[in-house]
Amino acid sequence: MNKLAWILAVWFALGAATAQAEEPAPMPGIEWDMLDEEQQQLLESQKESWESLPPGRQQAMAEGSERWLTMTPDQRKVAQERFRKWRELSPEQRQRLRQRWQRFRELPPEKKDALRDSFRRYQSLSEEQRARLRERWQQMTPEERQRAIQRRQQYPRPAAPRQTAPPARRPSG
Repeated sequence: MNKLAWILAVWFALGAATAQAEEPAPMPGIEWDMLDEEQQQLLESQKESWESLPPGRQQAMAEGSERWLTMTPDQRKVAQERFRKWRELSPEQRQRLRQRWQRFRELPPEKKDALRDSFRRYQSLSEEQRARLRERWQQMTPEERQRAIQRRQQYPRPAAPRQTAPPARRPSG
Protein backbone atom coordinates (compact mmCIF):
# COMPACT_ATOMS: atom_id res chain seq x y z
CA MET A 1 0.00 0.00 0.00
CA ASN A 2 2.96 2.28 0.66
CA LYS A 3 4.08 2.16 -2.98
CA LEU A 4 0.55 2.82 -4.15
CA ALA A 5 0.24 5.92 -1.98
CA TRP A 6 3.55 7.21 -3.34
CA ILE A 7 2.38 6.60 -6.90
CA LEU A 8 -0.84 8.46 -6.18
CA ALA A 9 0.99 11.30 -4.51
CA VAL A 10 3.21 11.97 -7.50
CA TRP A 11 0.54 11.23 -10.09
CA PHE A 12 -1.93 13.67 -8.60
CA ALA A 13 0.66 16.21 -7.55
CA LEU A 14 1.24 16.81 -11.25
CA GLY A 15 -2.39 17.73 -11.58
CA ALA A 16 -2.16 19.89 -8.46
CA ALA A 17 0.63 21.98 -9.94
CA THR A 18 -1.56 22.80 -12.91
CA ALA A 19 -4.61 23.33 -10.72
CA GLN A 20 -2.70 25.70 -8.45
CA ALA A 21 -1.58 27.76 -11.45
CA GLU A 22 -5.22 28.15 -12.51
CA GLU A 23 -6.64 28.90 -9.06
CA PRO A 24 -6.53 32.60 -8.18
CA ALA A 25 -7.48 32.01 -4.54
CA PRO A 26 -5.49 29.64 -2.32
CA MET A 27 -7.07 26.24 -1.84
CA PRO A 28 -8.08 25.32 1.67
CA GLY A 29 -6.24 22.44 3.30
CA ILE A 30 -7.94 19.20 4.26
CA GLU A 31 -7.73 17.79 7.74
CA TRP A 32 -6.62 14.15 7.84
CA ASP A 33 -9.77 13.27 9.79
CA MET A 34 -11.91 14.66 6.96
CA LEU A 35 -10.69 11.90 4.64
CA ASP A 36 -12.87 8.81 4.65
CA GLU A 37 -11.49 5.52 5.93
CA GLU A 38 -10.62 4.15 2.48
CA GLN A 39 -8.74 7.33 1.56
CA GLN A 40 -6.82 7.23 4.83
CA GLN A 41 -5.82 3.61 4.17
CA LEU A 42 -4.72 4.48 0.66
CA LEU A 43 -2.71 7.51 1.80
CA GLU A 44 -1.42 5.94 5.03
CA SER A 45 2.23 6.63 4.16
CA GLN A 46 1.43 10.35 4.02
CA LYS A 47 -0.27 10.54 7.44
CA GLU A 48 2.77 11.79 9.39
CA SER A 49 3.56 14.57 6.92
CA TRP A 50 -0.04 15.38 5.93
CA GLU A 51 -0.30 18.59 7.98
CA SER A 52 2.92 19.95 6.46
CA LEU A 53 1.80 19.37 2.86
CA PRO A 54 0.68 22.47 0.94
CA PRO A 55 -3.13 22.77 0.83
CA GLY A 56 -3.16 22.32 -2.95
CA ARG A 57 -1.24 19.06 -2.62
CA GLN A 58 -3.66 17.85 0.06
CA GLN A 59 -6.59 18.68 -2.23
CA ALA A 60 -4.99 16.92 -5.18
CA MET A 61 -4.16 13.82 -3.17
CA ALA A 62 -7.66 13.66 -1.67
CA GLU A 63 -9.26 14.02 -5.12
CA GLY A 64 -6.80 11.55 -6.60
CA SER A 65 -7.53 8.98 -3.93
CA GLU A 66 -11.26 9.37 -4.62
CA ARG A 67 -10.62 8.74 -8.31
CA TRP A 68 -8.35 5.78 -7.57
CA LEU A 69 -11.02 4.17 -5.41
CA THR A 70 -13.55 4.38 -8.25
CA MET A 71 -11.22 2.85 -10.85
CA THR A 72 -11.55 -0.68 -12.11
CA PRO A 73 -8.53 -2.98 -11.77
CA ASP A 74 -7.80 -2.48 -15.49
CA GLN A 75 -7.92 1.31 -15.12
CA ARG A 76 -5.55 1.06 -12.15
CA LYS A 77 -3.11 -1.00 -14.22
CA VAL A 78 -3.18 1.63 -16.96
CA ALA A 79 -2.58 4.39 -14.40
CA GLN A 80 0.34 2.52 -12.86
CA GLU A 81 1.86 1.90 -16.29
CA ARG A 82 1.54 5.60 -17.18
CA PHE A 83 3.20 6.54 -13.91
CA ARG A 84 6.01 4.05 -14.56
CA LYS A 85 6.59 5.65 -17.97
CA TRP A 86 6.49 9.13 -16.41
CA ARG A 87 9.21 8.21 -13.91
CA GLU A 88 11.44 7.06 -16.77
CA LEU A 89 11.28 10.45 -18.52
CA SER A 90 14.03 13.00 -18.14
CA PRO A 91 13.18 16.31 -16.42
CA GLU A 92 13.26 18.01 -19.85
CA GLN A 93 10.82 15.49 -21.32
CA ARG A 94 8.50 15.94 -18.34
CA GLN A 95 8.60 19.70 -18.75
CA ARG A 96 7.77 19.43 -22.46
CA LEU A 97 4.82 17.17 -21.64
CA ARG A 98 3.58 19.60 -18.99
CA GLN A 99 3.77 22.44 -21.52
CA ARG A 100 1.93 20.40 -24.16
CA TRP A 101 -0.75 19.46 -21.63
CA GLN A 102 -1.16 23.11 -20.64
CA ARG A 103 -1.50 24.16 -24.29
CA PHE A 104 -4.11 21.41 -24.80
CA ARG A 105 -6.08 22.57 -21.77
CA GLU A 106 -6.17 26.10 -23.18
CA LEU A 107 -7.64 25.01 -26.53
CA PRO A 108 -11.29 25.64 -27.32
CA PRO A 109 -13.51 22.55 -26.95
CA GLU A 110 -13.86 21.98 -30.71
CA LYS A 111 -10.08 21.86 -31.18
CA LYS A 112 -9.74 19.48 -28.25
CA ASP A 113 -12.36 17.23 -29.84
CA ALA A 114 -10.54 17.35 -33.18
CA LEU A 115 -7.27 16.35 -31.52
CA ARG A 116 -8.98 13.51 -29.67
CA ASP A 117 -10.48 12.28 -32.93
CA SER A 118 -7.09 12.41 -34.63
CA PHE A 119 -5.59 10.45 -31.76
CA ARG A 120 -8.37 7.83 -31.99
CA ARG A 121 -7.66 7.43 -35.70
CA TYR A 122 -3.94 7.07 -34.98
CA GLN A 123 -4.66 4.47 -32.30
CA SER A 124 -6.80 2.51 -34.76
CA LEU A 125 -3.85 2.10 -37.15
CA SER A 126 -1.76 -1.06 -37.11
CA GLU A 127 1.67 -0.82 -35.50
CA GLU A 128 3.22 -1.01 -38.97
CA GLN A 129 1.08 1.90 -40.22
CA ARG A 130 1.98 3.96 -37.16
CA ALA A 131 5.69 3.28 -37.69
CA ARG A 132 5.44 4.39 -41.35
CA LEU A 133 3.57 7.52 -40.32
CA ARG A 134 6.14 8.38 -37.62
CA GLU A 135 9.00 7.78 -40.06
CA ARG A 136 7.39 9.99 -42.68
CA TRP A 137 6.86 12.76 -40.10
CA GLN A 138 10.45 12.54 -38.87
CA GLN A 139 11.78 12.84 -42.41
CA MET A 140 9.85 16.06 -43.06
CA THR A 141 11.50 19.43 -42.74
CA PRO A 142 9.92 21.88 -40.26
CA GLU A 143 8.37 23.73 -43.21
CA GLU A 144 6.85 20.52 -44.59
CA ARG A 145 5.46 19.68 -41.17
CA GLN A 146 3.91 23.12 -40.88
CA ARG A 147 2.29 22.79 -44.31
CA ALA A 148 0.93 19.34 -43.37
CA ILE A 149 -0.56 20.78 -40.19
CA GLN A 150 -2.12 23.67 -42.10
CA ARG A 151 -3.59 21.29 -44.70
CA ARG A 152 -5.01 19.15 -41.91
CA GLN A 153 -6.62 22.19 -40.31
CA GLN A 154 -7.95 23.45 -43.64
CA TYR A 155 -9.42 20.11 -44.68
CA PRO A 156 -10.38 18.25 -41.51
CA ARG A 157 -11.36 14.64 -41.85
CA PRO A 158 -14.67 13.41 -40.52
CA ALA A 159 -14.57 12.20 -36.94
CA ALA A 160 -13.48 8.63 -36.44
CA PRO A 161 -16.35 6.36 -35.49
CA ARG A 162 -16.52 5.87 -31.77
CA GLN A 163 -16.11 2.36 -30.59
CA THR A 164 -19.25 1.06 -28.98
CA ALA A 165 -20.17 -2.20 -27.41
CA PRO A 166 -21.84 -4.68 -29.74
CA PRO A 167 -25.59 -4.89 -29.33
CA ALA A 168 -26.77 -7.35 -26.73
CA ARG A 169 -27.99 -10.64 -28.16
CA ARG A 170 -31.51 -11.57 -27.38
CA PRO A 171 -32.08 -15.10 -26.20
CA SER A 172 -33.79 -17.17 -28.84
CA GLY A 173 -36.79 -19.14 -27.98
